[in-house]
Amino acid sequence: MAAQQDEFETIANTTVIESLLNTLIESGGVSLCLDAADARPEPIVLMEQHLEQTLVMDLSSVDYLLHHLQGGAAFYLRGQAQGKVVQTPLLYLTETRHAGGRFLCCSDYPLTLDVLQRRESFRAELRMGMVVAAGLCGGDAEAAGELKDLSQDGCRLELPLAASGLLAEASAPLKLVFTFPDGTYFEVLGHARHQKADAERHLLRVGFNFVECSADQERQIWYFVCEIEREAARYDKESQSERKPSPLFALPNKHSGASELLGRRDVKRYATPMARRLVKVAAYLDAQLLSLQQGSDIDGRQLSLYADRILELHEEDREALLFASRCLSPEPLIVRHGIAVAIHLLDFVGASMPRDLRKAIVASGLIHDLGKALVPQVLFKAPHFEASHRVAISEHVQLLIDRLQNCQWLSVGIVQAVIGGINERMDGSGYPGGLSGADLNELAKASAVVDVVEAMRRDRIDRPAKTAQQIYRHLLQHPHQFDMRWIKRYIEHFKGLPVGSLARFSSQQQGWVLRIDAKGNPTEVLLAPQAEPPMRDNVGAVVRNSITERLGRSVGEVAVST
Repeated sequence: MAAQQDEFETIANTTVIESLLNTLIESGGVSLCLDAADARPEPIVLMEQHLEQTLVMDLSSVDYLLHHLQGGAAFYLRGQAQGKVVQTPLLYLTETRHAGGRFLCCSDYPLTLDVLQRRESFRAELRMGMVVAAGLCGGDAEAAGELKDLSQDGCRLELPLAASGLLAEASAPLKLVFTFPDGTYFEVLGHARHQKADAERHLLRVGFNFVECSADQERQIWYFVCEIEREAARYDKESQSERKPSPLFALPNKHSGASELLGRRDVKRYATPMARRLVKVAAYLDAQLLSLQQGSDIDGRQLSLYADRILELHEEDREALLFASRCLSPEPLIVRHGIAVAIHLLDFVGASMPRDLRKAIVASGLIHDLGKALVPQVLFKAPHFEASHRVAISEHVQLLIDRLQNCQWLSVGIVQAVIGGINERMDGSGYPGGLSGADLNELAKASAVVDVVEAMRRDRIDRPAKTAQQIYRHLLQHPHQFDMRWIKRYIEHFKGLPVGSLARFSSQQQGWVLRIDAKGNPTEVLLAPQAEPPMRDNVGAVVRNSITERLGRSVGEVAVST
């Protein structure tokens, strides 16, 4: 039994509903939307369904909405299942339980589901005033234009008439790049399927089909479609001020030049778009170091803001974010180390955690070493590290924890595990508590591994930077200090030549590993003429796919302090 409703089909078959909901539960990609015109889709976890009785959700990531939901506010769920867009009718909470720091909530069971059978038919059009820069790249030729509409399987661009030559000569898929007003950058391959010239405006309107999309790219495209639709809805109202803009269309700063210069930082020098988006995080941490030395506490509001930002960037493109953490060499060592630890720890352990815990892990990772600004700096310049130095330096942990008074939202357990436990060791030789394996929780053990890897990747006064293989050997040779299970998990997760490694190939070329496949083989490499930290002016072209054919096999990693 089905009834047509616009482009959606309403499904009332109990078996089909159960199957679609099971797919949503397994995929984890579900958004909750309040029944309000300006409501923003919020990611949640759909946990269980009890047929024709109730749905069970983990709403820990949207706990600030609970008072609305518990007060009777209606909402609906939306996600992708079996290649379709699935949306529930309006639902209401029936029960809320707070257990283990999580909010487990029940709602009534949907008697129907609205299903968009063909996601590609759901086309989001950009209204006047919504500008998304688009680029077209093929070989050595490029063309710049604007995105006009977007669907799951393609888009329409407006390009200058001169782009007709690039389109005519293209035999392989062309690279399409989109840059949203907030700085979000996205690349995808596409074939031109039709084009129409507008002689009066001297432009081409070209439709493209996307090809070779990964699952991550498909999820990002669907997110962009939903956000364009939401932003466009603002223009249906007489008063736009009543509706909050999509974050994709929120300008980072309206002041001229703000996107190119941030304090003393020339943002344009950073190697990748994702690295340039991390510069504000680095600037916050750098300023926080000075504030701590002047007697201030950690700014909890800004820490929350930038932890959220890293979560969003990770959800957008995890490998681009991992590489971006290697592109911050102009920043102070303590800043780039904190960012790298936060990103790698999130990627390593955060997959199955509720959003609030992932956010706390990122925040704790970002600031875990900032307490070192509160101990005598001469300790870090001593040519020989003595026992008295170790005791004095170990005080940085508690000094920082004492400055978290403005971070009430931050989980005490996560703070103790990451900030308090990252320097502890399995044999009790660490600090500040000299705890041993039996007293350390799993997150502290994982954090210790991540911290040491990131520290050894950078030059120190008593030793140069190490390659991943050298670091792995060091860890495996110290099972009394580091948990062997977490060492093996780390190696399995990030592989032998991790994203962010400078790889040497049998062709005598070298390049930064941007992406790897499931076996750890490079699938995208940024060529690098010199063995120095990546910046925009010292890297070359990006080589994608067929890496072995074009560069030869990888024969090792070059150690570079990033």
